[in-house]
Amino acid sequence: MTITQTVEIPADRRITVPCEVPTGPVILTFTPVKGGKKPVMTEDEERELFRLHADELNREALDVLSYQELEP
Repeated sequence: MTITQTVEIPADRRITVPCEVPTGPVILTFTPVKGGKKPVMTEDEERELFRLHADELNREALDVLSYQELEP
């Protein structure tokens, strides 16, 4: 089984291993990203991402608001 996951290594250099990785001997390979910068989304790409997930984002927002309305 081969699992590929791209992660950003935090300053403390601690990462979480996905649950899909089996226990036992495992080979981890670390490959630095060339250029060292994460690609930035354009404004149009960001708008499209929001459009694709608008229904889900609106449901989550309404859920959060429903909790705020319950507090006195």
